[in-house]
Amino acid sequence: MTKNVRLLRNICFCLMGFVILLLAVATVLETIYGTPFVSKHIYGSPLFVLLWWAVAVASIAYIAVRKVVVRKAVFLLHLSFAVILAGALITHIVGEQGTVHLRKGEAPIHVAMRSDGSEIRLPFGISLDNFQLSYYHGTYAPMDFVSTISVHDGGEVATGTVSMNNIYDYRHYRFYQSTYDSDGGGSTLSVYHDPYGIAVTYAGYVMLLLSMLLFFFDKRSRFRQLLHHPALRKAAACVAFAAVAFAATAADKPNTLPQETAERFGGIYVYYNDRICPLQTLARDFTVKLCGKPTYRGMTSEQVLMGWFFYYDDWKTEPMIRIKSKEVRRLLGIDGEYARLADFLDSNGYKLEQALLTGSYVKDLRGVREADEKFNLISMVSTGNALKIFPYNDHSGDQPVWFSVTDRLPASMPHEQWMFVRYCMNYVAENVAKKDYAKVDTLVAKTRRYQVREASGFLPSDVRFGAERLYNAIDFTRPVAMACLAVGIASFFFYCWRMVRRSVGRSRLGLVLVALMSVVLCYIVAMLALRGVIGGHFPASNGFETMQLMAACVLVISIVMHRRFEAALSFGFLLSGFAMLVAMLGEANPSVTQLMPVLSSPLLSIHVAVIMVAYALFGFAMFNGIAAVVIRYSRGKEGGDQIERLQVMSQLMLYPAVFLLAVGIFIGAIWANVSWGRYWGWDPKETWALITMLVYAAALHSASLPALRRPMFFHWFTIIAFLTVVITYFGANFIMAGLHSYA
Repeated sequence: MTKNVRLLRNICFCLMGFVILLLAVATVLETIYGTPFVSKHIYGSPLFVLLWWAVAVASIAYIAVRKVVVRKAVFLLHLSFAVILAGALITHIVGEQGTVHLRKGEAPIHVAMRSDGSEIRLPFGISLDNFQLSYYHGTYAPMDFVSTISVHDGGEVATGTVSMNNIYDYRHYRFYQSTYDSDGGGSTLSVYHDPYGIAVTYAGYVMLLLSMLLFFFDKRSRFRQLLHHPALRKAAACVAFAAVAFAATAADKPNTLPQETAERFGGIYVYYNDRICPLQTLARDFTVKLCGKPTYRGMTSEQVLMGWFFYYDDWKTEPMIRIKSKEVRRLLGIDGEYARLADFLDSNGYKLEQALLTGSYVKDLRGVREADEKFNLISMVSTGNALKIFPYNDHSGDQPVWFSVTDRLPASMPHEQWMFVRYCMNYVAENVAKKDYAKVDTLVAKTRRYQVREASGFLPSDVRFGAERLYNAIDFTRPVAMACLAVGIASFFFYCWRMVRRSVGRSRLGLVLVALMSVVLCYIVAMLALRGVIGGHFPASNGFETMQLMAACVLVISIVMHRRFEAALSFGFLLSGFAMLVAMLGEANPSVTQLMPVLSSPLLSIHVAVIMVAYALFGFAMFNGIAAVVIRYSRGKEGGDQIERLQVMSQLMLYPAVFLLAVGIFIGAIWANVSWGRYWGWDPKETWALITMLVYAAALHSASLPALRRPMFFHWFTIIAFLTVVITYFGANFIMAGLHSYA
């Protein structure tokens, strides 16, 4: 390598390293100082734009002097990023964006307002003909916002419709549904004018996809060379396929209903969380919210819910409210982790009231609010306010409204029906007190018949309702995750022991592990399928579902790879177990809610699935690195062959992983452009996904970075690089603010 080539290489990779560092610092500064600060001083600064173009120019120059141009796939791959950057620059320079607020019946508007208050003069006028807010069937959860507009251009008038994920384009001005007025008489649209930048950027996306396909079929590519590496012993074909595959109970329990009767209550409908679902779902969420698990002292969640409703005096002294915060425990005057409802009150009133009023002086305000939420939830259940189980249809054409026994009932409700809704649960309580459970069962059945009659045509289908009841009954994600981790750790140590002992041949344990893994995979797929049926959309709309999807991807890859790579089973159990535990972090049992209108897009499903496969492959490379470190420090130089084999396996996985991550990022960009009118917004998760791609892309440049050819350096790199994946998911989702935040 000549002196000039080395100089260009150093400039290129040093600039890229500086970009990665700057992006990481920017996300931290955004958390501290807010989005406007980093948008103005970093992402929107001329120096930031200049830095990216310095990287692009240096990279193209380096590729040219190394004569990579003759390798069409590699050259086209790098050129596509330059084209994408060119599109971004055009958008930055000439693109315009603002908002326009329209009201029905008002004159056409000819200006849009930028975020800084300045105006964008439109070459036409725009008026609102109609606005319609549509809801998910039988609920008041918004499904779509639809604005019908007219464009007044000289003597011509054109009409169009704007809704979520549906753009109206007129003379290169693109209108997106943003928000609406509470009275339904007005709508706010986002306006974007970028006739050239989007076209250039999309051209870059097409070039990127084409170059990736060409790369995998190029006989001279590093990927194809690795497939025939002697260290694999013909194992790589399998890897290539895998890369694209997708406690004792005390006798003094508080009073509650018998399990059979409580389950019948669980089978009636309730309006909860902006949808109609089984009362069983409310009971499960209520129980998990209070004590962290779906059962309590051998009682089902339905028994817990009905216990609080019918036997409040017994349950208010039950220590079942989990308090994580030490400060809240101090405020309540409790020693252990669990509090009673009675612990929240004393002779002076509500113990947390002062802490809530003077929140700025409380060290753990979040913990105080969580405890207060649990107290209020119990109050809503025990008074019946949370049990909206009585629909009323006034036959006006609108969907029925659901009431609880404590709600104010409409005057239009017939007297007989009014009496049933107001006093039905009182009559049930009388029979509960008499322990006449046969009569209780009869009244529950009567209530359900009332629901079916009054809300006919607005209830979920029997299949969807049954799927949710089945899901609630078989949801054992946490125990399955812990079992996967235990099996993964044990089998990983067994695998390392075999390597240290230099054992050859396949172990019978592998067959057992494959069978167990297949069972876990079927369980996860079944749970995802049930959530898909319940929610009515592809199950990839929140952190819980995406991590479950990642666990499934990991298991599929493990099963496919295990015949040529024994440790794949150990890694599969470990990664899937971690993924399922992560799924439980945000919420022990996340509610299956109606999908936000903007998330109702097939592009979102593809975006999430592709990125989850990429993360799974990065995880496998990381565990390969850990295995290599174990071999290195247990066998020394004698384990060189196995360490090299692990390196080749990881390199093979990193090529499709990096490419899939790139594809996932740009599919997400297209989805964002369709939904919000911008394909990149420097959201913390977008930024860290880009950082992850750039960091791992370095591992694919071993020809330019000789250190990555050394097996142990490469393995340590894969271990440390996985931190970017961790930050991308956990940091951006749960800590940093942004559109992708699950906090």
